[in-house]
Amino acid sequence: MPERVADNAYGRRACDNPRPTGKRDANNGERQFMKSLAELRARLDVLDHELLRIVAERQVISADIAAVKRATGQSTRDYRREREVLVKAREDAGALGVSPALAESILQLLIRGSLTTQEQARVAAQGRGSGRRALVIGGRGKMGRWMADFLASQGFAVTISDPAGEVPGYEWLADWAQADLTHDLIVVATPLKIANDVLSALATRQPRGLVFDIGSLKTPLRTGLGALRSAGWRVTSVHPMFGPDTELLSGRHVIFIDLGDAEALEEARSLFASTMADLIVMGLDEHDRLIAFVLGLAHALNIAFFTALADSGEAAPRLARMSSTTFDAQLEVATRVASENPDLYYEIQSLNAYGEESLAALRSAVERIWRSVHERDAASFVAMMRRGSQYLRVRQAAREQVAEGVPRNEGAG
Repeated sequence: MPERVADNAYGRRACDNPRPTGKRDANNGERQFMKSLAELRARLDVLDHELLRIVAERQVISADIAAVKRATGQSTRDYRREREVLVKAREDAGALGVSPALAESILQLLIRGSLTTQEQARVAAQGRGSGRRALVIGGRGKMGRWMADFLASQGFAVTISDPAGEVPGYEWLADWAQADLTHDLIVVATPLKIANDVLSALATRQPRGLVFDIGSLKTPLRTGLGALRSAGWRVTSVHPMFGPDTELLSGRHVIFIDLGDAEALEEARSLFASTMADLIVMGLDEHDRLIAFVLGLAHALNIAFFTALADSGEAAPRLARMSSTTFDAQLEVATRVASENPDLYYEIQSLNAYGEESLAALRSAVERIWRSVHERDAASFVAMMRRGSQYLRVRQAAREQVAEGVPRNEGAG
């Protein structure tokens, strides 16, 4: 009698009474499965290598595109071209059965790599150094090292002065006071707590070249910057609004403080002219008033967030099992903040003449949230969220208007 066949739970046809499978058959099946798995993984290795080869080829083409743009006077980024590339990537991905979001993410990374290659090539080709000498005081620190590398890429002969020790690849001085200070450029990249003293001491030494600091705050440096200005030396102040791991400056901001010396201000700006950074000029007090919110408020909010978690009594392993989109996003930012230099972050909070304004605003906002919940005041809570939503929409619209006013540069190739 023929065996009856029925659909199993996965839609396959199976015998009602299949023959028992012996151990030997099971072992053979496992070996066959492992062989197939090994073959599939080997194929993936080949494809991964091919993907990287194509990426390398794309980088070479990006460098060639950068050369063409420089020769024809074009800038580096073209947002319209980038949008075309991303739209096409999503369309092609859909036709190939690949997630459009995955395709867009991959292309965004490739475009970013292309832009980085092109920006670095432009900085090197249009560099302002041409063998001129630069002294970076505090160059062993993270941002000091970034500035040293950035200036070296432009052709400056860079000397680093830092008592913490040498930096490979650069001439080194333990004490900047031993230098002749005939450098064309002097950058003060020391911690804020000593930067003002360094600037004041420089004012008595008659430096020949341009002098600027790269501190996160400017009001604590008012005396030193003023001393240099009063002595008649070329001085300004710069704030790179990014971290030392930054490679691509597109979308980043560099702030320049107008101290009344137009020539010094323009010379400092010219150092970043070949990048894709947004170059912003403002006054010293305006800078610190805004930084109190841009840095001070953002830092304080995240410090309060991870402090509340640490003091909550909920063990990290227990909270690690819980997740939400908002919590994970906030936790990622807070983790980065927690890994930063706590002494620097304290300086940003405590040395800013306008710092308490943002902290008072944060305390007031938390108290309003607590009060609305404690008093079951739904209307107040909803009003806060709606007001915040309106503010953020206006801010986003303002950012888009600013972006539209910036010349479109090419970058996607």
